[in-house]
Amino acid sequence: MLMKKLLIAAGSLALGFGFTGCDGAEGNDPGSSYAPDMYYSRAVETYGYNNITEHGIYDHLAQKGIHYNGLPVPGTVARGDMNSYYLTKDSTGLASAQGLRNPLDTISASPKGMKEAERLYLVNCGICHGQNLDGNGPLWNNGNGPYPAAPRNLMDAYSKALSDGQYFHVITFGIRTMGSYASQLRPDQRWWVIKYIREKQGGGAAGANSADTTSAAGTGNAGAVPSTQSSQTN
Repeated sequence: MLMKKLLIAAGSLALGFGFTGCDGAEGNDPGSSYAPDMYYSRAVETYGYNNITEHGIYDHLAQKGIHYNGLPVPGTVARGDMNSYYLTKDSTGLASAQGLRNPLDTISASPKGMKEAERLYLVNCGICHGQNLDGNGPLWNNGNGPYPAAPRNLMDAYSKALSDGQYFHVITFGIRTMGSYASQLRPDQRWWVIKYIREKQGGGAAGANSADTTSAAGTGNAGAVPSTQSSQTN
C-alpha cells in the first residue's frame, strides 16, 4: 500500500515538473535550457569586436577611445612564410624587379618538389599560357576560345629573356589583361612556378643584372617542396 502511494506521489511530481517545463501560451515554449549559454550562443563576426551588443547597450570600443580590430600588425609574416613583397605596382616597381633573383636557386629541387611546381603552374597558369607554355591554353585554343588575343608565349625569346624578378612581379600584381595571382599563390609558390617555367624553357635566363638580391625578395623558408595552400585558379 505504501509503495503504491509512493509511486502515485512520484508520478504526480514528475507530471508537475513536465507541465512546468512545457509551460507556454501556445505550447511551443521549450522550457528551461540546461546550458543556455551554449543553446543560445551569440554569433560574433570575425574581427567584429566593435559590434558587440550587451543587454541592449551598444558597446562600441571606438566610443571609448579603444581602436582595436583584431587584425595582425601591418607587415606581419606568418611563421615559415617569406617576407612581404615591397615593390610597387607600377613601371618603377617592375623595373626594380629586374634585379631580384629566385631564392629557390640556392636549393636543389627534388622530383617531388618539381611535380608540385608543375601542378601549381597547370592549375593557375595553364588555362591561359597552355600546358606547353606556348600561350595556347583553353582560353585561346588556337583562336577558338573566348579570349580575343593569344596569351604570352612563355617559350619565345622575349619571355626567356625576362628576369625571374619580373616574372614574380607580374604574377604578384598582374599586367594588362592578366590579373594578380597574389591571392591564389603564396610567395614561395610563385617562385616555384617560375622555377618550373625556367626548367621547361631549358634553363632560361635569370636576367638578374645586379648582385645577389635574394634577401630583397625575402627568402623565408622556401623548403624543398612548395606549399599546396591557396592554389585555386582565377
